[in-house]
Amino acid sequence: MHGSNNDDVRRHNLSTILGIVHRNGATPRSQLTRMTGLNRSTVAALVAELVELGLALEREPDATKQVGRPSPVVAVDPRVVALAVNPEIDAVTIAVVGLGGHVHRRIRHVLEHSPSVTEAVGIAESVIAALRGELDAGFRVAGIGLAVPGQVRSSDGMVRLAPHLDWVDAPIASLLAEASGYPAFAANDAGLGAIAEWHFGAGRGCRDLVYLNGGASGIGGGVIAAGAPFGGVGGFAGEFGHIRVSAANDAGAHLDSAGIAGTLESEVRLSALLSVLGLGAENVEDLDAALLAALADDGATGDAARAEVARQLGHLGTALGAAVNVLNPELVVLGGFLASLLVADPEALDAALARSALAAPREDVTVVRAELGPNLLMVGAAELAFAPLLGDPAGFSWPGRAAR
Repeated sequence: MHGSNNDDVRRHNLSTILGIVHRNGATPRSQLTRMTGLNRSTVAALVAELVELGLALEREPDATKQVGRPSPVVAVDPRVVALAVNPEIDAVTIAVVGLGGHVHRRIRHVLEHSPSVTEAVGIAESVIAALRGELDAGFRVAGIGLAVPGQVRSSDGMVRLAPHLDWVDAPIASLLAEASGYPAFAANDAGLGAIAEWHFGAGRGCRDLVYLNGGASGIGGGVIAAGAPFGGVGGFAGEFGHIRVSAANDAGAHLDSAGIAGTLESEVRLSALLSVLGLGAENVEDLDAALLAALADDGATGDAARAEVARQLGHLGTALGAAVNVLNPELVVLGGFLASLLVADPEALDAALARSALAAPREDVTVVRAELGPNLLMVGAAELAFAPLLGDPAGFSWPGRAAR
């Protein structure tokens, strides 16, 4: 029994050290000692084991003026990677992501239609096959993570419903694992966005945050509660887009992806913003600048833009108020076009939030924009594939390289 306990302690300590350098970047060994509470010789032995496993590198620090012997710096081995896949309504994106959240390569396969599950798996597998020589020569692949715009069951990666892709009960994780030869894991894209921002973006060091993302396919979200991702019993938590924000009694009301009127997703829409600005979907990356320019316009375009932005920010503030009242987060992180709305008029969003949130939890929260940009979902998806490795670095079973 004693030996078993020692093995458990060693496994936990290896996981802790690797997790710190994965999420914090290169870290002096002396700092690892302070952060873990372990003694110096134990940390040195753990780092040496991670180096031997090919998961970490140790180097001498940069020259400094500090007194005394400088502490060696520990970093992740950049050759350890995961593959990330994000099927969207108009593309399938595949990336190679290293430990530490570094995106080595990102390939966006553009489509003229929403892909079926079979098409998405086929595209991902063909891109991975094309990368196989490069991967085998220079990297070790832990597995594949899939960021899916829909409700994904956490137990097995089954996509129960992805309305904009028209997927129902789609076993995409198992299908891609069989096609590629790598273990594959799937989860909701916005939930993975929350994890990415928590580890590597605006949410670093935060134990309680809410993430909301807005895109062409609607609004989704994720929750970090008490320093851990909160997915609910089935993995379906975070559907903030379906919070009701208006009565929407008129017959012509827009419906959200679940067919419900009066929700955040039905009222706060990227298409409405693009329309009032006279822009197309190809101009999404310029939305920040276009909104600010329109709001400064003294003519009819400016009036229409100000009215639409005010309307959408009012509804967004109502939904955020509900989230703040229920979850009491320290931070709300907005991504996609929701971040553009925040940039357009932060004071208006703050006022709308104040009208809906209770005073006490409102005092605790700050609203910020996401930091990771276009790499957000790739980094989040990779975390799915890295999880088994980070949990048990020495016991992790590396997948075979040959596709079945």
